[in-house]
Amino acid sequence: MDNKTLIDSLSRRLDISRDTVISLIEGLSQTIGENGSQLDSVSIPSFGSFEPRKRLERVALHPASGKRLLVPPKIVMTFKPSALLKQKIRNER
Repeated sequence: MDNKTLIDSLSRRLDISRDTVISLIEGLSQTIGENGSQLDSVSIPSFGSFEPRKRLERVALHPASGKRLLVPPKIVMTFKPSALLKQKIRNER
């Protein structure tokens, strides 16, 4: 599902305007991003949780040249689905 389809689907399901859905999605994205940058997780009941993880600095090999590169540390977001969401997905098959 692409972004436009998601917005249209939510707009019909919730009976609200597309602009309202877009602002809600942008607000959720900003909130998750702000909390993630502070290494704080965001949990959405019956959906799952977004958890930031700090990846440490490491040495990697460049695939074409074989040279060693130093990859800087960074924060990555992981998503852990809730048990209810997993059950809904299993039951939909």
